[in-house]
Amino acid sequence: TNTIGLILSEIGGAFFPHLLKGIEAEVRTAGYELLIHSTQGVRQHQHRAVGEHNTDGLLVFTSSLELDELKRLHSMNFPLVLMHQTPPADLNIPVITIENKDGAEMLVSHLIEKHGQRRIVYMQGPEGHEDSQWRERGYREALEKHNIPFDPSLVVKGEFDEEQASSTMQQMIADGIEFDAVFAGDDDAAMGVYRALKLANRIIPDDVAVVGFDDIQFARYISPALTTIRAPIEEVGREAVRQLIHLLNGQQAQSLVLMRTELVIRESCGCALSDHHQ
Repeated sequence: TNTIGLILSEIGGAFFPHLLKGIEAEVRTAGYELLIHSTQGVRQHQHRAVGEHNTDGLLVFTSSLELDELKRLHSMNFPLVLMHQTPPADLNIPVITIENKDGAEMLVSHLIEKHGQRRIVYMQGPEGHEDSQWRERGYREALEKHNIPFDPSLVVKGEFDEEQASSTMQQMIADGIEFDAVFAGDDDAAMGVYRALKLANRIIPDDVAVVGFDDIQFARYISPALTTIRAPIEEVGREAVRQLIHLLNGQQAQSLVLMRTELVIRESCGCALSDHHQ
């Protein structure tokens, strides 16, 4: 078919345009067409809209394909590459992802060591989302390393979504839960946190420090500029296509490619450093 398929659960938020940009550029370079299918709100039996009948191989973004369907395609030796999702142990499917745990641990340790924060909220992403689980593990490890007891009341739903994060934050404030910093899970959720804190007349970073994850475009332009983790989102897309092309050419693909993340310090954590003249 000379076509590569991409399956996503949704195409919302500020994260996906970066991923799509990387995928599309690399697919075009390789001389293939790209077919995109979003499974949001789609019933399970319709998930085969993209597969062996209309593509030569599939890129699968986390939690967008049922396990049975993954197993079915894999058993046919159909070329697959996963993004941000580890395959089940018995399926040897290549995966491209980022250093979620290390990034989160760096971020939370920065809040503790440089700013003395101890009541740090962690906003979880969508249910079963691996990025979120690894980020939470990094959050817990940072607390443990600094002898701060884990408080389950500080782990709440942010869903990697601006609206959800905003309403969760408003609820926490209404419930009188004490916190001095928020790790929003990702930059989209951080926007929601900004909104909720503004409504409650809490000043960032004086009253509450806020940090995100991804470093998507608006992170440096919001006020105060957002301290976050830079994730090579576009590069994940490119690398996923490269590994899939290896498979399409009958070559071996790397079973795991882990992309580095880095801490980007701006003002929202309480640092006075300005990113604008870097």
